[in-house]
Amino acid sequence: MNLTVRGQQIDVTDALKEYVEKKFNRLEKYFDAPPTSDGSVTLSTTRGLRTVEVTIPLPGVLLRAEDRSEDMYASIDAVADKLERQIRKHKTKLNRKFRQEGGLKTLFVEQPAAEVEVPEFGEDDQSDELEVVRTKRFLLKPMDVEEAILQMNMIGHNFFVFSNIDNQEVNVVYKRNDGKYGLIEQE
Repeated sequence: MNLTVRGQQIDVTDALKEYVEKKFNRLEKYFDAPPTSDGSVTLSTTRGLRTVEVTIPLPGVLLRAEDRSEDMYASIDAVADKLERQIRKHKTKLNRKFRQEGGLKTLFVEQPAAEVEVPEFGEDDQSDELEVVRTKRFLLKPMDVEEAILQMNMIGHNFFVFSNIDNQEVNVVYKRNDGKYGLIEQE
């Protein structure tokens, strides 16, 4: 696995880079062949907290994890554990589908749904105009609600737009404040 390690407001030492590579190379044991995709690791420091963000694009899945703590090494360990849980969860899901349906099907979109960024308005902002600052396009792959929730959790977003395989309509799943999930359907 090719990892690009970069620092924001922190110098990435050789020891830190070696530790990152050692921790994330252990994830390769979950794959038949080592992934050829390029992942990115961003190490940063803000207000005394050490943040580690990791994104690893794989065919059909985007693995993403983030952690903040007072110790950079503890954050790296926590992110590696989160990614390992995501991979195990994904493999369990694949195996369950394989056994139930008697064949393997692609579960996730080739390009994951992108998070819609909404401009934030300050308290002093009295503007009546809403400005779209970014537009993203993506392919909607038919999937069931459970698969959409799994994909949403794997990319770390709080909502996910998908084409519902049951009714062929565009639906949205979202994570509620109580930790449960909601589904928005068209009327």
